[in-house]
Amino acid sequence: MGMDHTLDGKVTWITGAARGIGRAIAEELAARGSSLALTDVLEKQLLSAADELSGKYGVRILTKVLDVTDGEGAERVVQSCVGDLGGLTALVNNAGITRDGLLMRMTDADWERVLDVNLKGTFVCTRAAIKSMMRARYGKIVSIASVVGLMGNAGQANYSASKAGIIGLTKSVAKELGPRGVRANAVAPGFIETEMTETLSAEVRQAYLKSIPLNLAGTPQDVARVCAFLVSPDSDYITGQVLVVDGGMHT
Repeated sequence: MGMDHTLDGKVTWITGAARGIGRAIAEELAARGSSLALTDVLEKQLLSAADELSGKYGVRILTKVLDVTDGEGAERVVQSCVGDLGGLTALVNNAGITRDGLLMRMTDADWERVLDVNLKGTFVCTRAAIKSMMRARYGKIVSIASVVGLMGNAGQANYSASKAGIIGLTKSVAKELGPRGVRANAVAPGFIETEMTETLSAEVRQAYLKSIPLNLAGTPQDVARVCAFLVSPDSDYITGQVLVVDGGMHT
């Protein structure tokens, strides 16, 4: 992947950037020339991702270990973006976890941690990011939801609820901050091959593929390219939308 310069001069903060979809988004945006602030709780993987990307694409990258539920930590990331990278034009809320289980056996802790990281984390980082965007009268918030936030999934009541919550939050941010030049959209991936899905059995995998008209699993790059579009000026008149990247599963 060579540089294509569509994001030169942009500064993007990506949460959960150490691996999986977040790592792919970081790569895609670096290839297009965006400076990056990468955060994650996985310090070693975060630093090696940053090293590799700055070496490959020559873009400026800062890293911070961050639990997305930490409001003060999130504010500090934004201060670093403004101080060290010259601003903050986009935030990609990607950090997310699963704690799957049947509803009647799901513990309060399993519910709370998933809602905390996935939904509260998206709120906390968005709240931190919008101040500098409003001052600049321009900004992009891209939040990674999920197709299960639209259709539900047995064994994922907590995850589905958190992702549906992200969609409602996104639409509210779009309405509230549109007049200040801030755009907010959600991306809803379907069945994407990542660390999160590789634990699934062959039977479950086959069942998923049967439900996908394209009969293919998606890749992290499929999601990353849509994020790159939503961060770029090409999507400046798009806000409050959910872009589903699922091979037709939810149709």
